[in-house]
Amino acid sequence: MASTMKLKNAKEGEVVTRFPPEASGFIHIGHTKAALVNFMLAQQYKGKMILRFDDTNCDKEKHEYEEAILQDLRSLGITWDIGPTYTSDYFPQMLEMAEQLIREDKAYCDNTPKEEMQKHRFDGTPTPCRANTLEQNLAMWEEMKKASPEGLQICLRAKLSVDNPNKALRDPVIYRCNLTPHPRHGDKYKVYPTYDFACPIVDSIEGVTHALRTSEYNDRNDQYRWMIKALGLRPPSLDDFSRLNMEYTVMSKRKLTEFVNTGKVWGWDDPRMPTTRGLLRRGVHIQALWEFVKVQGMSKVCNTMEWEKIWNLNKKIIDPIAPRYTCVDQFRVPVTLTGLDGVSRQTVPLHKKNTAIGNKEVAYAPKLFLEEQDVVLLAEGEEVTLLDWGNAYVRAIEKDAAGKPTHIKMELHLEGDFKTTKQKLSWLADVEANVPIVMYEFDHLITERNIDKATDLDSVVRDVTEYKLLGLAEEGVRAVKKGDIIQFQRRGFFICDAVEPVMTFFYIPDGHLKHNHLSAMARWGPPPPTLEDRKERAEAEAKKQ
Repeated sequence: MASTMKLKNAKEGEVVTRFPPEASGFIHIGHTKAALVNFMLAQQYKGKMILRFDDTNCDKEKHEYEEAILQDLRSLGITWDIGPTYTSDYFPQMLEMAEQLIREDKAYCDNTPKEEMQKHRFDGTPTPCRANTLEQNLAMWEEMKKASPEGLQICLRAKLSVDNPNKALRDPVIYRCNLTPHPRHGDKYKVYPTYDFACPIVDSIEGVTHALRTSEYNDRNDQYRWMIKALGLRPPSLDDFSRLNMEYTVMSKRKLTEFVNTGKVWGWDDPRMPTTRGLLRRGVHIQALWEFVKVQGMSKVCNTMEWEKIWNLNKKIIDPIAPRYTCVDQFRVPVTLTGLDGVSRQTVPLHKKNTAIGNKEVAYAPKLFLEEQDVVLLAEGEEVTLLDWGNAYVRAIEKDAAGKPTHIKMELHLEGDFKTTKQKLSWLADVEANVPIVMYEFDHLITERNIDKATDLDSVVRDVTEYKLLGLAEEGVRAVKKGDIIQFQRRGFFICDAVEPVMTFFYIPDGHLKHNHLSAMARWGPPPPTLEDRKERAEAEAKKQ
């Protein structure tokens, strides 16, 4: 797929991009897009990418998040040419530059109480501190650096404007006091730069040629340029791309943390989470994420993307390479088959269209299982096809008092023509080597397609998002390892999440139907669907075929 990504004023071999995450949480699909955009463009222009940890907020950063981000980027196939570097590596230069701005009357110290300062900013009026003398500002700056009781009440503000229509340009704060020890520097520093002050400085010093930001930073681009100009630094080229919004998805770190802490999900790598590790655990192939980002490129159009786009791309990648296996679920019906002597085994390909994947041993036996949703469509005397085996006659269907099928008698008829049968059935030989499995399917964590800052997130959290189904799989599935993607015939694609204590598989949506996950969920419960429900669904699916 051709890339739609282009940079302004870019020369091959000279481009330097950067990905600057804050180590305050796990990266999600939005960060993944930003990382891939910077990485792909650096590659496209035969340039370099810097990985930089923005560690200016010591209240939030944790070393374990840093390690997790490095691990996730490697999982995505993203490498970096320089780094990881740290914004805090440049704290000494930034302190000098802040003092330079004070001396040049481009910054001032302000001890106006917070609420009052906010009102001045909103009203577009100066606080009394804007008129400070140089001596007053330098004295207050020293108190800030010492974090004295007086200094703790002060912040340093850049002198841009008091009444610019763009509120981001109304004398933004560029330094604050913070007594929390820094993860890398302990209590060496008592004052810390804001991201808006630090980012342009480090971009310039590190040689970034193209600073790519999501479109939510648009209002702050002029602020970035002002900092560069005021400090006499080399200006990187600023460009932006649309922030990624996904349907039925919350990206708020606060809400995601709440989901984890309250047990709504299993953890940050839960397959329902929009985190990179959650997506990979759900069965999203790395290449699908790459293609998804490549298609969007540097587009500035902000819209809500559909998960189906990712799942469609994903299916195209996994379909040709996923080994095929058979399983039956907890609603299986036992069958006694005549016309067969004992159990036999044959070697068959794992994927008919890709024999390079290898082979598996398939058991054929006089006792087998059929899916209940297939059985409810059968009639006594009917000839059916057992997929990849041959035809058979339905001789008797035994039912309980409620009319639920409990056992079937069939007679093998291998001479029969599969073209003449209406029902083509998946089946599983009833042999001891079969493997018990657990299958999960997941729904979106929230019920609203689009959410914004005004959305009351608590009101849109979905009650039930996890569906579990027990099953029995053919013996060949023992070769599957954790992380492998397979297809269970007529059931869909799955990723193996665990092999012990029981083989566990997560359903991977294929993007074919709008919200196709619901089709399987309806089949699986909870609670288990009634026999009538399953019969109606089975009949509807048969008509489609």
